[in-house]
Amino acid sequence: MNFVKSKKRKVPSVIIVSLIDVLLVVLIFLMVSTTFKKEQPALKLALPESKVAQPGTSDQKEPFIVSVSTNFPYFYIGEKPVNFDQLQRELAAAVEKNPQLALKIRADKASPTGEFLKVIDAGKIAKVASIDAITEKAR
Repeated sequence: MNFVKSKKRKVPSVIIVSLIDVLLVVLIFLMVSTTFKKEQPALKLALPESKVAQPGTSDQKEPFIVSVSTNFPYFYIGEKPVNFDQLQRELAAAVEKNPQLALKIRADKASPTGEFLKVIDAGKIAKVASIDAITEKAR
């Protein structure tokens, strides 16, 4: 058998400085050309449609808005998830500050009806002035 020692190959030298320059240019290009998302709500709901719904009146500056999602945790006040007991406490505190508080409910089309009704019950227990549902305009 003829065993031949392989020639030792010279390791190819890569000029790392030029690679860093190229990566820096690519990084700057990506930073400049990337568009940033505008602030969007974290909770995306498919609101039900209504043909007879009317735009809300602006007599209330800050209505108390509760969102009802399709999965647990069902209740959100703003972006903050809450359970039913916390929702009742928050509503009661808000009614103490403003007895003419309006409760507005944003519920997803597929959210459980029972959870929607719990929000209405919490509003009635807290004695809010009015309870409204937020819907999409029918097409």
